[in-house]
Amino acid sequence: MSQSKRILVLSNMYPGPKQATFGIFVKNQVEALRSRGHIVDVVAVDNPSMGKKQVLLKYSKWMWQTFRTLAAKGRTYDVVHAHYVFPTGMLALLFKKVFKTRMVVTAHGGDIERMAKKNERIRNWTKKILHEADEVIAVGQDLQQAIISDFGIPKENVSLLNMGVNRTIFQPQSKKEARESLGIASGVRPLVFIGNLIPEKGIWELLSAYEQVQKKDPAVKLYLVGNPKKPSFLETIHTLIDEKKLAVEIKEAVPQQEVAVWMAAAEVFVLPSHLEGFGLVALEAMACGTPVVGTNVGGLRYLLAEDHGRLVEAKDSTSLADGLHEVLVDAKLRQTLTENGFERVEQYDQERIIDKLLELYGNVEEER
Repeated sequence: MSQSKRILVLSNMYPGPKQATFGIFVKNQVEALRSRGHIVDVVAVDNPSMGKKQVLLKYSKWMWQTFRTLAAKGRTYDVVHAHYVFPTGMLALLFKKVFKTRMVVTAHGGDIERMAKKNERIRNWTKKILHEADEVIAVGQDLQQAIISDFGIPKENVSLLNMGVNRTIFQPQSKKEARESLGIASGVRPLVFIGNLIPEKGIWELLSAYEQVQKKDPAVKLYLVGNPKKPSFLETIHTLIDEKKLAVEIKEAVPQQEVAVWMAAAEVFVLPSHLEGFGLVALEAMACGTPVVGTNVGGLRYLLAEDHGRLVEAKDSTSLADGLHEVLVDAKLRQTLTENGFERVEQYDQERIIDKLLELYGNVEEER
């Protein structure tokens, strides 16, 4: 094993008491680094609440914790790794400026596709952080290209590296047993979505598509598993489901071990996002042996290409319904997508990703 590094991870998403899956992909990477013998400290936002007062309080607390860490242990770190460019990269930049700490930034998608487009000030900060970073990581091809072309970052400074799938958790298991453990009745064909219950994840289109699919196959049932970040949107979803008399169950976000059970139980896993930096959840479903239908956006267009999944058009409920129906009625296609999915998972195994990440962290002792 390479020499142990002391790493500070900063993130504006991390699991906490209120939400065990909030930024779980960051925690997975942290735990994988620790399992290799590296010392990793984390200063992160672990509260998913989105109310104005809550946002102000949680970000103020996060910044204060970062300043305390800077003062107490700042010079001890070999690497500071920021997840999300803005605002997290601003805090990472403090360590680079004060202690010349090697700075690595991972862009996850929303920070480039949404946050940087909110106003000129945030865009300028985003550009500054990307240019100051020693290494920029993009989790998907489109995201990588956007960083290079839109922000003028040299191609050699932007690495393509997703978060990787933990195959000790996400692995094949009996669909029959998985469904029984979740209380899914015999004869039901589950369609499963897992993610934040927000419009940007394509929930509206999914409900409309499901209405079309259900008419053709009454055995199909939709399960939405995730965190309702906006209570008002959740109420609207419930109203629509009641009005349309749709067979839909909404479940709160669950721990990763149970996420894997839901994925294994699904006849088809569906991810109808409007944008998606990489689409790790789709890869996790593949690792569980379940075919995926997803939108032709961001990292998904590469992840699901060439029959590794079924691609449909974003914001298009008819295209989504057609894609779901095609996979549901064609057992041979489901088998092909499943087998190809396992090949894709092999490419993105978490342990391979950690090897590459450690290379990007570099031989920091020689550099400092």
